[in-house]
Amino acid sequence: MTRDLLADVRLGVPTVWTPPSRDDAAPPAPSLALADVHAADARLRRFAPFLAGAFDGPWYDGPRGVEEGVIDSPLTPIPAMRDALGLPHDLWLKRDDALPVSGSIKARGGIYEVLALAERIALESGWAGGDPERGDHRDFAGSELRDLLSGYTVAVGSTGNLGLSIGVMARTLGFRAVIHMSADARAWKKDMLRGLGAEVVEYGGDYGLAVATGRAQAEKDPRTHFVDDETSRELFLGYAVAGLRLVDQLEAADLLPSAAHPLHVHLPCGVGGGPGGIVHGLHLALRERGLDTTHLHCWYAEPVQAPCMLLALATGRGDDVDVQEFGLDGATLADGLAVGRASRLAWSATKNRVAGAYTVRDADLMDLLRRLDATEGLRLEPSALAGVAGPTALHEAGIDVGDARSPRSRHLAWATGGSLVPAAEMETYLRG
Repeated sequence: MTRDLLADVRLGVPTVWTPPSRDDAAPPAPSLALADVHAADARLRRFAPFLAGAFDGPWYDGPRGVEEGVIDSPLTPIPAMRDALGLPHDLWLKRDDALPVSGSIKARGGIYEVLALAERIALESGWAGGDPERGDHRDFAGSELRDLLSGYTVAVGSTGNLGLSIGVMARTLGFRAVIHMSADARAWKKDMLRGLGAEVVEYGGDYGLAVATGRAQAEKDPRTHFVDDETSRELFLGYAVAGLRLVDQLEAADLLPSAAHPLHVHLPCGVGGGPGGIVHGLHLALRERGLDTTHLHCWYAEPVQAPCMLLALATGRGDDVDVQEFGLDGATLADGLAVGRASRLAWSATKNRVAGAYTVRDADLMDLLRRLDATEGLRLEPSALAGVAGPTALHEAGIDVGDARSPRSRHLAWATGGSLVPAAEMETYLRG
């Protein structure tokens, strides 16, 4: 890390960090191989009939048509927003704000881990003869499996959206759900969870305290499963499926990365599990098709007060560095990104593959929120706008990695949430 960059981080000045080199050919960890991501995709598809019966959707309508019970989102061009920002290249939005079930990117990893747990417990009890391929996963809507799962607890520490996804899915399956929520979590998310019958434990401190306390309590009870956003392999694989599935969408939209048209993917980043999983899965999926990932450039986007992944990458210290060491308090309107320490799993899995990381002021997030509503009629929560800030951040910093400022590059911003924000709260965002 350079002294100038360190000084900017300490001052809360928007910053762009790029690595001295990348190693796209580095092999994945043995437990996070392509076969593991495909297995996670297969499990989600086995549960699709159950999900289609348990929830209303709307279900994903993609290259294969409408896939009921499949948790995925559309890829949408936003040309009016591009013009409003004065960008010379195409700008697209990955609409995870419109994901079914819980309306955020956390529906991918959080729901997957709960489903994986439910399937494992059921198989160990003798369901489907111990073979998930033989089972009818609609059985999970029935009283026999719900009664079985009601004897177990699912717990998680969260700033908001992960807790919401875990709580919704756990309660739907019959689990007891305990959600440890930091002070940054929005009140409406806590209220929604309580309405589902989940137990919400509130903390005056930050995300790290909620996770540490929840983890310690879960370790005392063998029938409690703690979803650990910092270390969970299952959570990471659930997010990696998004990268796997994105390739078909990129191909249908003629956006596959190439020397002629590099692709930049901008990912809002909190602890890093969600964006890290997507980076990992996307790299593996492109290489599976024989495509050159050197033309794919993935960026982590963080608030100026909570740049935990930028610091993890720039210092090389992973989860051994906290934003408070740099005089930052982690406080941000982007509640889903209010994290002081990065996931070691996400950092180690992607540190050789990312193009870099940058930070964004809260005021700029809110300006982008209002612009997107005015230009495209799309309403996102503040954290979801971090990636939309990316192209401008790269332009202003003079960063031209992968021809980032060239008209021939394409930029895709991942919209991580927003559809469940109550109308009154959204109006406060829009009014400023």
